[in-house]
Formats: sequence, structure tokens, C-alpha cells
Amino acid sequence: MAYDEETAERVRKVLAGRRDVVAKTLMGGLAFMVKGGMCCSVSGRGGLLIRVGAEAHERMLGEPHVQPMGMGRRVMTSFVRVAAEGYRTDAALKKWIGRGLDAVAALKATPSGARPRRKAAKR
Repeated sequence: MAYDEETAERVRKVLAGRRDVVAKTLMGGLAFMVKGGMCCSVSGRGGLLIRVGAEAHERMLGEPHVQPMGMGRRVMTSFVRVAAEGYRTDAALKKWIGRGLDAVAALKATPSGARPRRKAAKR
């Protein structure tokens, strides 16, 4: 699925001063990874997926043009989907990306591409 190239370029410009950003095709869009954690993703379905963290999720849903992010029947409580109207201006886009950067900064650092290991169940 293709993603919105114009929005992707705008996101690249906002993140241009950082050396810790990697863009990857992921989840049907172009994800921007910061220090190994997904900050935001430009969607093929329209809109911008932003990491906000579980503790801010409900508050962010009160913002204009914001919807919960769902995968199948499951709601991803650390992410929200922002419609294009919500980041039409450069200032609004920068605000949303800043929220994503703050949420990534609150994550425990993991090496790029590494997934945290789960503890084995006791037998």
C-alpha cells in the first residue's frame, strides 16, 4: 500500500536535524523510528499515526481530528490516528511529531531491530 509522499516529506523536514531517525516501510505506511522506537507513521489509509503513550491516550482522543488506532479488533492504546486536518499547518505537524518524540523518549531503549525478550514460563 502506498503512503502519502507529501506528508512523508513534511515529516522528514521536521525530523531533519536528528541523526537518530530511520524511516521504514511498516504497517502499510512509512514509519519514522527514533532510537529504535516508532515515533510516527505516514499511513496509506490517510492520516498520521502518532505514538502518544498509554498514559496520554485518552487525553489525546479529546483533541480535534484524532481517532483511536486499531489493528483488527484491538485498539492500540499507545497510538492515535490524526486526520489530515489535524496537521494541515507546519506548526500543527511539528506539535504532533513532538508528542511522538516525547513518547519515544519515555520508552526503554532497545537496539534497532531488537525486540525485548519475554521471560520463559516456569515449569
